[in-house]
Amino acid sequence: MKKLNKYIAKQIFIGFLVVTFSLLAIVWLTQSLNFVEMVTNKGLPIFMFVEMTSLLMPRIFVILAPIALFVSVLFVYNRMIVDRELTVMKAAGISPWNCAKGAALVGVLLSIFNLYVNNIVIPKAEQKFAQLEWQVKNDMSHMLFKEGEFVTIQLFMTVFVTKDEGNGTVSGILVNDERNKDKKVVLSAEKGRLIYTDQGPRLILLNGVRNEFGDGEKQSFSSLAFERYSVDFGGAPQSQNKEVGARERTLWELLSSYKDPNLTKAQVNRYVVEGARRILMPLFNIVFALIACTGLLVGNFNRRGQGKIITYSIFAMLAVEACDLAFGNLAFKHLYFLPLLFVNFFVPLFTCFYLLLFYNPLKKNLKKDLKVSHHV
Repeated sequence: MKKLNKYIAKQIFIGFLVVTFSLLAIVWLTQSLNFVEMVTNKGLPIFMFVEMTSLLMPRIFVILAPIALFVSVLFVYNRMIVDRELTVMKAAGISPWNCAKGAALVGVLLSIFNLYVNNIVIPKAEQKFAQLEWQVKNDMSHMLFKEGEFVTIQLFMTVFVTKDEGNGTVSGILVNDERNKDKKVVLSAEKGRLIYTDQGPRLILLNGVRNEFGDGEKQSFSSLAFERYSVDFGGAPQSQNKEVGARERTLWELLSSYKDPNLTKAQVNRYVVEGARRILMPLFNIVFALIACTGLLVGNFNRRGQGKIITYSIFAMLAVEACDLAFGNLAFKHLYFLPLLFVNFFVPLFTCFYLLLFYNPLKKNLKKDLKVSHHV
């Protein structure tokens, strides 16, 4: 029996890896499109682009894992029916529950792994992603310093540098500032350095000239030589930190958020629901694995195929997913809907256990045949 369970578990795990990595590759490509603009327009380095998109993968993996496992289990058991392997197992007296142990084993292992990913890996990845996102939006050194190119920092403001000397220092600088409609300012300097202040990022120019062109009713021109000049880019202050989101908090912080007097009721609801999902979402690997194999194991064999049973299994999985989303949205508004999330988990779980352990269609059909023969 152990060899049988290992055989089934191995087939399911291989299928799970194929489906998961295929889905992750597709999702990674679609998510990457959101960052293409940062690479082309803002000069985001390729290594940072890869790092930011990779930090999204743990969260996506946890979401896709139960679905990928469902597909893998459904495929493996259907193939075993087509190859008559399950028919031989049933003829040998192996119960549906024993046949389902391989799927349940993979579901349990993935649930444990996803619990670790959901509560340890994802919060750290989200914190790192938030830091990189802030850096991309506020650290303009990678946008400014492109040797020999005119770079648009913001609307009506362009910067050109001759040489990037590293560490935020450049030489041969030209700044065209048209943010003020009444005047146009052109700055040129020998050297400059980007610094960060409480008011935002600034470019300190050394040994240059400031030329101002008036565009009002009386056109004017003025020129001023300077040794040191500061250019404000109007960015966010460096000390401005992004609010810590629900995904960046630990499980304990989420579940104990109701004790924090600084949080609003809506925030508390969101954090508590997120904490509940941190626990439930990985466990859906077990539920989806059992849903996928239960119908094929307890249903009657059909020579024309198991299309009807597979369809019912897919609808059952989709119903569980839909209820999880619906109950989660209700719980965001009112926490007394929160128990419905657990009901949506335990009802299909216990239903599958009951069918696998106690439901036997062969005995049921045999009793019907005996009653018919008795009346005859």
